[in-house]
Amino acid sequence: MPIYAYRCSACGHSDEHMQKMADAALTQCPVCKTEKYEKQVTAAGFQLKGNGWYQTDFKTKPAATGN
Repeated sequence: MPIYAYRCSACGHSDEHMQKMADAALTQCPVCKTEKYEKQVTAAGFQLKGNGWYQTDFKTKPAATGN
């Protein structure tokens, strides 16, 4: 399940919540109880590097020559 960052624009409280992608976004701040709790845009928490799946599965292979 993804982890989403939320921040309240009324009191400034911020927190992370684990939710299913199909779940509705949270709107009520757990601290001040206002309806100003908003999901924040965050960067992905992973990197693809090394000679893993890209090198073996998706890298363009050289074209065959017709000798």
